[in-house]
Amino acid sequence: MSALALRGPARVIVRQHRRVLWIAGALALAGIVLLTASVWWNSGPADTYADSGCSFLDTSPRCVAAFDDMLSHQAWLRDVLRYTGIAMMVLPAAIGMFVAGPLIGRELESGTYRLAWSQSVSPARWLVAKLTVPAAITVVAVPALSAFYAWCRTAPDTDRPAWYDTTVYAATGTLPTASALLAIALGALVALLVRRTLLAMGITAMVYGAVALTLGAVRSSLWAVSTVVTPLNATPAGLPGSTLFVGSGLMAGEQRLSGETCYQAPVPELVDRCLAGHHVTGTYADFHPASHFWPLQLVGTGIVLVLAAVAVAVAFRVLRRRHA
Repeated sequence: MSALALRGPARVIVRQHRRVLWIAGALALAGIVLLTASVWWNSGPADTYADSGCSFLDTSPRCVAAFDDMLSHQAWLRDVLRYTGIAMMVLPAAIGMFVAGPLIGRELESGTYRLAWSQSVSPARWLVAKLTVPAAITVVAVPALSAFYAWCRTAPDTDRPAWYDTTVYAATGTLPTASALLAIALGALVALLVRRTLLAMGITAMVYGAVALTLGAVRSSLWAVSTVVTPLNATPAGLPGSTLFVGSGLMAGEQRLSGETCYQAPVPELVDRCLAGHHVTGTYADFHPASHFWPLQLVGTGIVLVLAAVAVAVAFRVLRRRHA
């Protein structure tokens, strides 16, 4: 840390919580080692099967054994990637709880903040340091972890979850870093409001979880969907691969109708009569192709960063009101 020339409150924060920082770094390193080993372990059977000259149609015992071995390794790597994605989803909440509890809430609850404020450190500067240190670590560590996770998903012969899978979407791109910054802001705000360590940690986790669930529920509406319209009685056009399906229904000219409007009729004759009565001309399907990953990510990131900025502004306002 000396190379970083930390001074004042920032240096005190790092020294106070260096054990937690070392543990967090060790866990991150362990995760990277596990992912690397899993990718390497998966590549062996895949290369062996590719060099064997077998195909999945070959029923010889040698080929069946090699094929099963490759599938089992791919399933293992898929599970590792999924659990790693879950860990990346939980990571922002853990960071927010650390800020709300040990970093700020404990000092407010025990009264040790008065010692810092009596040594020419203003309340605002104290809070800036409390926010800056975890934010600086976050903007360095989280993008690195996210990029490494994304790289592991692109490894050859990997049976990986789709880009729109909840764990993948929340663990890649710009959203993980923005989510961690939001959790830091929420943790600081909650700690200043409740001034109790455990209570602040619990509320922070619940508030962040509610925000994350809400954003996940409206994710598909953050960017305009692509639409495929198929004329009535024509063969439906297939959607592109790796597509997030949003919805479908009937088209009556330019008007959209629910797919249940007519197809719940008990007999085909009633279905045809219903379609004719509503002047149905075809069907539609809304979806997000893989090319929409970055637009959805960037819009979601912008929303999260705005919420983080609002939470920081409110936190400083609360600090001024209570400790002006």
